[in-house]
Amino acid sequence: MVHYPDEPVYSDKYEDDCFEYRHVLLTKLMTQEVKSLLQKRPKELLYESDWRNLGVQQSRGWQHYLLHKPEPHVLLFRRPLGTDPQTGKPPKHWKPPSDGRASVPVTAER
Repeated sequence: MVHYPDEPVYSDKYEDDCFEYRHVLLTKLMTQEVKSLLQKRPKELLYESDWRNLGVQQSRGWQHYLLHKPEPHVLLFRRPLGTDPQTGKPPKHWKPPSDGRASVPVTAER
């Protein structure tokens, strides 16, 4: 049984050689809203305006990149290492990895 928090819970950031990551645990109401939004989306990802309208609060540059279907109450986010949190732009020298991890565009607005 899922334990829903009363408020969104933000993980610490973690990283690999190209991205920093974090996940957000959603409330029950937020999870229901996500399910409703994603029923209309072929790729099952949220736009920044979607997750901000839900009440998720983060600095700029984060992208919802994966939905783990067994845990729809957990949103997974990433952004390029060194992204400016004020502008949301990655460093000029940053290049997406060529190993398939960048299948979701990280510099383009969706």
